[in-house]
Amino acid sequence: MKLVLAEKPSVAQSIAKVLGAAKREDGYLEGNGYVVSWCVGHLVELAQPEVYDAKYSKWAYADLPIFPMDWQYEVSAGTKKQFGILKKLMAREDVASLVCATDAGREGELIFRLVYHKAGCRKPFERLWISSMEDVAIKEGFENLRSGTEYDALYEAALCRERADWIVGINATRLFSTLYGQTLNVGRVMTPTLAMAVMREAAISAFKPELFYTVQIGLDGFTAASERFKTKAAAEAVKQSCSVAIVQKAECKEKTEKPPALYDLTSLQREANRVLGYTAQQTLDYTQNLYEKKLVTYPRTDSRFLTEDMAHSLTDLVKLAFHTFPVEDVDNIPVHAEQVVNNKKVTDHHAIIPTRELQKCNLSELPKGELAILQLISNRLCVAVGDPHRYAETVIELDCGGTVFSTKGKTVVQDGWKALVQKNDSTKSDENVQTLPSVSVGDEMTVSGTEIKEGKTSPPKHFTDVIFCERKEWIGIEERSSA
Repeated sequence: MKLVLAEKPSVAQSIAKVLGAAKREDGYLEGNGYVVSWCVGHLVELAQPEVYDAKYSKWAYADLPIFPMDWQYEVSAGTKKQFGILKKLMAREDVASLVCATDAGREGELIFRLVYHKAGCRKPFERLWISSMEDVAIKEGFENLRSGTEYDALYEAALCRERADWIVGINATRLFSTLYGQTLNVGRVMTPTLAMAVMREAAISAFKPELFYTVQIGLDGFTAASERFKTKAAAEAVKQSCSVAIVQKAECKEKTEKPPALYDLTSLQREANRVLGYTAQQTLDYTQNLYEKKLVTYPRTDSRFLTEDMAHSLTDLVKLAFHTFPVEDVDNIPVHAEQVVNNKKVTDHHAIIPTRELQKCNLSELPKGELAILQLISNRLCVAVGDPHRYAETVIELDCGGTVFSTKGKTVVQDGWKALVQKNDSTKSDENVQTLPSVSVGDEMTVSGTEIKEGKTSPPKHFTDVIFCERKEWIGIEERSSA
């Protein structure tokens, strides 16, 4: 008999269904040689300081710093019943080994190991490591279980993170609270995040906008603009001296814009915030729900590529995603799998993509937020394997009264992947790009009109929670998978 330990009841039920463990008991399912149960999040947590020494129940400057030599753990107050069930299951004589089936990541590993050690279990265990909750993925995962010891380093990394949080949070909070006579919470992630926000708001408050001026001239079928001037008088002088413009530079180059990569968690959060207005947490919650419903792959990933063994099935998946969320005026799409496949850029989990369960899903039953995220993920898969976007870019520079004026134009040669991008999903707008006429160096052009444009420098932008997720990764205080 094998005891399978999942992270949530819903995940345990999906696993039990595949394994044939259909008999429901209090806190677990059993059958076909398996017992399947769950943790309900963090069942076991680090003990508070007063557990180590009663004197720590009162906050005192003289007692700092507090550094446990032998770390102790406690069962969370609200989960004692489930922990008791797991402890009994681990102790059953007919249970010969365990399978760690918590989320395939650092925190999932920690959840299982803490329960395993707190229960005093010494039985061997294996690791289920999958990136999809599809039945076929679960089945393949159980056919290829890995030794639990392969993930010792991941567990130790989780312990380091957890204990660093405890040391910084407990000691710094007590230090500043006793010094200032009020509760001042300090945390390893929270305080640097607050510092970033304070520094950005200070920069915004101290910002003083400056006016600038540009001169815009109208020519035969297009406009060109000068550089910025600090005073209106300087711009006015240029305006008065400009009547005939002479072409100094005229270049036309064909350029290619590659499709955007598949989503990892942070890029999905950023896009969902920009397009849909969702917070980072909302996007994570919606994507996690879709994962547990088997509709997308594992969300807490830092990779934007797929593995080579997935390439052969990609065409069918792309077609399924495209027909599930069709794009107006597009009948079929190419599939360039090589654009999204790179084993070297996949670590624990590949990029977030939809699954084949799309064909069984009744989209009308999905909550609005989950449906919107599913559409983003499906559309990005189709876009990422699409043809490149090709265009001709024209750059013209002119001399008018001794001042250089410049303009750019663009003519689309091939829409490529941009034909698949939803109207509200475009990262760049080409609406204001001119189509320029053919000109040659030395051509003289009569100025049909001049206009002075006034502008103002902009302050730094306020942070959003999505930007915070990115910044915390950049400075190393939080990982993408824990955002």
